[in-house]
Amino acid sequence: MAGQRRLIIGVAIAAGTAMLTYFLPLFHVVPLGGKGPNKAFEPGAFIDRFWTDQLVSASERAMDASELVTALRKDHQAARKAFGRSVGLSEVYYYFVTGTGRVVSVEKNAIGLAVRDGQDEIEVMLATGPVFGNAVRDGTGLLDVNDFPNSQDFNALSSEINRRVEEQVLPTLRDVAVGASVRFAGCAEIMDEETDLQPLRVVPFIAEVP
Repeated sequence: MAGQRRLIIGVAIAAGTAMLTYFLPLFHVVPLGGKGPNKAFEPGAFIDRFWTDQLVSASERAMDASELVTALRKDHQAARKAFGRSVGLSEVYYYFVTGTGRVVSVEKNAIGLAVRDGQDEIEVMLATGPVFGNAVRDGTGLLDVNDFPNSQDFNALSSEINRRVEEQVLPTLRDVAVGASVRFAGCAEIMDEETDLQPLRVVPFIAEVP
């Protein structure tokens, strides 16, 4: 009888504990942040804010293109150490520049500018055709891969920025003529110093023709 009584008591305690845990759980499983399910990353919406709130105003701290060209012609390795920006361990590096140049050539996917006084040679090439790579995303230093949950989201930013450049910036440059003046701000992605430095190849995110 005693054994049966202990069994009944044990079953009652177990049942009571189960009921208590059901109505008053010891913990709740919630998404990180405690604000409901995480929403899918939307690169378009992110770049809308980034373009307006950060990118355009950042051009004020970009290096003057004429000064950079002078430094590159003098010693491009020293210029890289002083003004270039690298990301991680990659050999690719970037320049963030702004300036005004005179159009000295018009090509299929680029226009050539002379940015220093008294020069007639092409010193800066502004892209006017399809844009690839990470020049604007990585060249400004405004975006850090560590601020994004995964590399796919970070890579999506490059695609979105390049699309905006093609749709909103480059059309301004496609009808310019030799002799026109162009104000620009943008980034150069240096993958091959033999081809990307002389002239300096820039993807603009600002382009204005007075």
